[in-house]
Amino acid sequence: MSQGRTDTASGGRLSHFLDSPVIGMSPWIVMSVLVGPGRFELAVAIALALAVAIVIVGRIRRPGSSFKILEIADVVFFAVLAVIGIFASPGTHSWLENYSGEVASVALMAIALGSMACRVPFTLQYAREQVPREFWGEPSFLRTNYYITGAWAAAFAVAAISGAYGDLVLHNSNIPWTGWIIPIAAIIAALQFTQWYPDVVRARSLRERGLPGPPEPPLSSLLIPLAGYLTPVGIVVLVSGAGPVWLGVALIVLGIVLVKSLSREKEAEPEVSR
Repeated sequence: MSQGRTDTASGGRLSHFLDSPVIGMSPWIVMSVLVGPGRFELAVAIALALAVAIVIVGRIRRPGSSFKILEIADVVFFAVLAVIGIFASPGTHSWLENYSGEVASVALMAIALGSMACRVPFTLQYAREQVPREFWGEPSFLRTNYYITGAWAAAFAVAAISGAYGDLVLHNSNIPWTGWIIPIAAIIAALQFTQWYPDVVRARSLRERGLPGPPEPPLSSLLIPLAGYLTPVGIVVLVSGAGPVWLGVALIVLGIVLVKSLSREKEAEPEVSR
């Protein structure tokens, strides 16, 4: 019986992930993190394959459903990038290896901001599949999607700026801080905000209506993954020599301490809320 419940819970989590905007952004995340000198073809191939797979799985799971803005952008952008890469001159190919990650980040940021300007933030299409129709017109529902879409625009802006600084100022695409650590931190923050903020809005809405429901998730639940990220960053600093030894050790210790402290706050918060 417990195995059945576990399978159901796992299936529910998988279904929730497949219905979230994160799935539509996964090709861009892969591209921004993986691309670099000697890795352009691999990054584009994985991103394009993932984009096509997302479209196929989406149609299988929801036959007859309309294509989402992000799904179309995924396939078109990475297909065009793949074609350009195939026919590019050696000079253009070298440029793509160095700067295509920043181009992808700027492109997704532009898509996010453009969808917000058109009053259809791209997360809205995903949210409508998970929320009853009667809530679609509520200001809090629309505002939540603006905030989440804006968070992703900000995350990829950070990734683009970080990568550009490494490429244009430091003239090195493989610096851990600008190539991976900072962009991944921005993506983790956006991922966590995407999960955390809707629960906050939902809890507040129920409370305002005097209806029973789970307590508002504390800020600590948003910060725990970011705090936990400090520990692997510290390990990377020690292994790669991306900073002095004391910095690597300090990041590892700080990550462990913050996670423990924030976890205690998270465990205590529901009792306070009740």
